[in-house]
Amino acid sequence: MQEPLVLIPGMMCDARAFAPQINALSREVSVQVASISQSDSIRDMAAQVLSQAPGRFALAGHSMGGIVAMEVARRAPERVSRLALLSTSPLTDTPAQAAWREPQIVRAQAGRLAEALQESMNANVLAPGPLVEEILQLVQDMAQDFGAECFVRQSRALQRRPDAQRSLQKLKVPTMVLCGAHDTLTPPKRHENMAELIPGAELVILPNAGHMPMLECPEEVTLGLKAWMRMPLELR
Repeated sequence: MQEPLVLIPGMMCDARAFAPQINALSREVSVQVASISQSDSIRDMAAQVLSQAPGRFALAGHSMGGIVAMEVARRAPERVSRLALLSTSPLTDTPAQAAWREPQIVRAQAGRLAEALQESMNANVLAPGPLVEEILQLVQDMAQDFGAECFVRQSRALQRRPDAQRSLQKLKVPTMVLCGAHDTLTPPKRHENMAELIPGAELVILPNAGHMPMLECPEEVTLGLKAWMRMPLELR
């Protein structure tokens, strides 16, 4: 029997970010979307995921959700049967990146959440195409539903996140690293480096996607996840 699949959405995102994949995959496997909105550190988010998840599961995370997924795999490798990392990074925030988040936090606390989110999540991080405005509006809708306090918690978590590169080298499960060629937030080169760290990792770069490939190229991402779910559990 195929193991259940746990999805971890990115910053200020919920199940809607994975809606096409949930719709397609839930006919074949049990799909669960993890909640990480109440924690202010990556470690606490990982603990929250593990407390909600089945005993053993496939794990896919997008962006900040991918950072959390790496921590989950590091903390409980016996529970994670396979790992998919989408549009994410194993690196810590540099001092410049951490400082860049501070004005966004201030704006969110001042009731300007939409402005705060737009600084990092705008058309520049997506592939050009007819879906750009629709996707950006969905991202704003999800963020507004979570609210400013969640934005501050998740921003702080990203500022203080641990470096995951060493733990990636120790992975012993089928792993897929996927990103969009137009992603300027977590660029393809970073995913190439990440895939090189992981034994036997499959690297997928989608030419017509940016930072939200699940929504920009939903069919391609679904096919990628299906292929990943079929990968043999024993690495050669």
